[in-house]
Amino acid sequence: MKAAKKITKGTILRNREIAPGIFTMDIKSRWMGKKSRAGQFVNIKAADDTTDPLLRIPLGIHKIRGEEISLLYKVVGAGTKLLSLRSPGGSLDMLGPLGKGFDVSPVIRRKKAVAVLIAGGHGIAPLFALAEELTNKMRKVEFFIGACTREEITCVEELKKIGAGVRVSTDDGSRGERGRVTEMVMEYLSGDGKDAEHGTIYACGPMPMIRAVQDVSKATGIPAQVTRDEYMACGIGACRGCAVETTEGVKLACTDGPVFNAAILKWDKETVEK
Repeated sequence: MKAAKKITKGTILRNREIAPGIFTMDIKSRWMGKKSRAGQFVNIKAADDTTDPLLRIPLGIHKIRGEEISLLYKVVGAGTKLLSLRSPGGSLDMLGPLGKGFDVSPVIRRKKAVAVLIAGGHGIAPLFALAEELTNKMRKVEFFIGACTREEITCVEELKKIGAGVRVSTDDGSRGERGRVTEMVMEYLSGDGKDAEHGTIYACGPMPMIRAVQDVSKATGIPAQVTRDEYMACGIGACRGCAVETTEGVKLACTDGPVFNAAILKWDKETVEK
């Protein structure tokens, strides 16, 4: 679902590190709180007094609560480093909400439908808002979180508090099961999670994981909605720098996505190995 968008100022309420190099920022913004949907994103200015970085930073909306939204981000460059230094009380320049969010109607229509949410690393960002929306509507949510190591796992206790079932895997086995998160999902769907066959898969994470989720969807027949993590520089479809190849032609992640039906995505080796 697409919402109206505009440039607006929000007030930074909190900006804290929740894991090494991973931060959450809580922002008071009546516009964003009212208009945002899970799966959408905002393009923000890292700071008002600099042109470095020149472009806005696209960040998925992590939480939506009344007149507040939260952003979860990882410090990976100059822009996010500046963002991590921002203090409560300051204003944040935002363009949004942007893009198409998750479609919850398939789960809402069926009371016994199970939502299977799959996050890779800080791909958990937009999925938390989705989990909160679905659990608030009394729908069953099974949340699978995968990362390279335990330091990259976030939000587990918060997800449990809102009523989601949570399973964790890490590549090095330092927390939860050892291995890929999609392997854990397949094990669940072929065992305890057989009742999820009438549900929907929602996923956000690195490209190889999203490609693997597409395979899970094909193998199980469970439809999947996935995000494509392209660099959405303008956020409004003008620069066309976030093109995505699909069976329906070229689409733009910032306007046609970032959430896509997994079944229509096309892949090449270079894309999957990003």
